[in-house]
Amino acid sequence: MKTLNLTYKGSLGKTHILKINYANGQLDEVSVRQAMTQIADLKLFKKDDEDLYVTPVSAKVVNTNEDVLFS
Repeated sequence: MKTLNLTYKGSLGKTHILKINYANGQLDEVSVRQAMTQIADLKLFKKDDEDLYVTPVSAKVVNTNEDVLFS
């Protein structure tokens, strides 16, 4: 499974990661940066007095493989 990990700085300076499962493996930097900026502009995610996703920092695709030993 591929997971897209989007790292942001929150309004209080803390780092927050938004993880999206089943990500497309054909993503490019420009489209991901644009999407991250759009998410930040919406200001949808808050916890207590902090906006969680304010400043895009980085993005990466993480591949997770399962090796079944027995079932």
